[in-house]
Amino acid sequence: MSDSLLPLRFDVQVPPDGHVEVQLPLLAGSQVTLYVVEPSDADFGDLLAASVTSTDFWDNPEDDEDWNNA
Repeated sequence: MSDSLLPLRFDVQVPPDGHVEVQLPLLAGSQVTLYVVEPSDADFGDLLAASVTSTDFWDNPEDDEDWNNA
């Protein structure tokens, strides 16, 4: 199994019989874990933006100099 192929994502619509099949680029008998999650309409853009900007705190040359010389 090649890690470069994983993770895989499939967006599918479940038919009335509830049966879904996917073809995987893995050897027969490979062990996999399957998560089934309904899509969310939630908008996490503000949370994502906050998490990215909050890392700017750690990019501080003056603080780095103090810690490096401690």
